[in-house]
Amino acid sequence: MFTTFVVQPIFNLLVLIYALIPGHNFGLAIILFTILIRILMLPLIRKQLHHAKAIRQLQPELKKIKLSTKGDRQKQSQMTMELYKERQINPFASLGVVLVQIPILIGLYYAVKRIVENPQQIVDFSYSFISNISWLKTLATDINMFDETLLGVIDLTRKAVGEGGVYWPAMLLVIGSAGAQFLQSRQLMPKSEDARPLKKILSEAGKGKTADQTEVNAAVGRATLYLIPGFVFIISLNFPSALPLYWFTGSTIAFLQQRRILKEDVSEAEAVAAVSEPDPVTKKQKAKARKNAKNSRSKGRRKK
Repeated sequence: MFTTFVVQPIFNLLVLIYALIPGHNFGLAIILFTILIRILMLPLIRKQLHHAKAIRQLQPELKKIKLSTKGDRQKQSQMTMELYKERQINPFASLGVVLVQIPILIGLYYAVKRIVENPQQIVDFSYSFISNISWLKTLATDINMFDETLLGVIDLTRKAVGEGGVYWPAMLLVIGSAGAQFLQSRQLMPKSEDARPLKKILSEAGKGKTADQTEVNAAVGRATLYLIPGFVFIISLNFPSALPLYWFTGSTIAFLQQRRILKEDVSEAEAVAAVSEPDPVTKKQKAKARKNAKNSRSKGRRKK
């Protein structure tokens, strides 16, 4: 069922893009496939970012709830859920993008695996209406015409580390995918000057000092800032370089999408502030009137 409903549709979408683009380059097809997926996911991504930002803004109020409940976990949980309901926030909404991306990544892995192990699958595993495209008919007669590179530079069927040692073009993709993942994660990380490392918090907790769960969660989030890119780097070493290319492209596009959405949020907030702020001319006139009134009072006191 997973092959029928996940792997095969992803495989055929990738092959369709590959068959239609000029030059029929496999690497370029993966890049365009990734861009298309990120565009289709944009509404979900936008919702995820807004929810994540809203939850971060609630942290001071969540801390007040914790202090007011004085260790009563049931009451704290109830008041927290009431606050989420009042602000119309779903704390699990941010999981949506993750849940969508996991089957896509797994499906793409098996799709690329089929192509890497047997390029003939491009013809055999495609839907009938795709296999009737002229380029697929050409490949059916001579599968050696399949271009498995990224613009002739990187062989996407090879791993960064294999039997022949380090394949540096693929290694650069692996490093780039980890770096792009780091930048994407850091972009969403809240900045705090008085933030303490997780090691120090746990050390104090071991000495009997009660740890603030909000502070612990923030420290764990900062730790994952380095953990996830490290995980991406290690995993990508063992995959054909087509997968690191997908990850690098996806993380780079995600970084740009997040930057634009967060910038729109700031612009929207500034626009609201500008509307609520008094007109500059009115402020100047009021300041002049206050100055004149003050001068009149001074003159009156001198006459007396």
